[in-house]
Amino acid sequence: MFNKTFVLIISVIFILTTVGCNNVSDENDEAIPKKESNGLNWEQSPLFESGKYTMIGEEGRLGFIYDDDDEVVKFYPNKKQKYMWHFWGEEEEFDGVLKVIGTHENDAEEIYVTGGGLGGPNNGADKHAPSNMSLPKSGMWKLDAYIGENLLGTVYVKVHKK
Repeated sequence: MFNKTFVLIISVIFILTTVGCNNVSDENDEAIPKKESNGLNWEQSPLFESGKYTMIGEEGRLGFIYDDDDEVVKFYPNKKQKYMWHFWGEEEEFDGVLKVIGTHENDAEEIYVTGGGLGGPNNGADKHAPSNMSLPKSGMWKLDAYIGENLLGTVYVKVHKK
């Protein structure tokens, strides 16, 4: 009798634990955006307007002048082009120099893309920085923009095939 009661209690605990875990997992799955296997969402960042320019990035946080329909500023492998970065935030966030690190969607290696000092307000942003950028191969790239040691934000761009 004791063995049957013990087995029944263990079975009930197992079933309740399994059902409880599944319910929690289902709720969390709905809240988490679907991502690629490497944990990142490799979609090009949205375009937005600031001043009289179209930019790509995180509106109200960071971006650079860009229009994917414009052949002059479109990214192609190893094509160096001028881009004007713009940043929004609190003054203390801008203590340091800009450093942009790029990562290709199919390669974990990080590369230095550009960097330098920050200028004052421009085109509606709190700070700006002119840059020359070139990315070595086609595909999606994640550009992490650091000011000093702090990550200010990320911009995803597509490098088109030649």
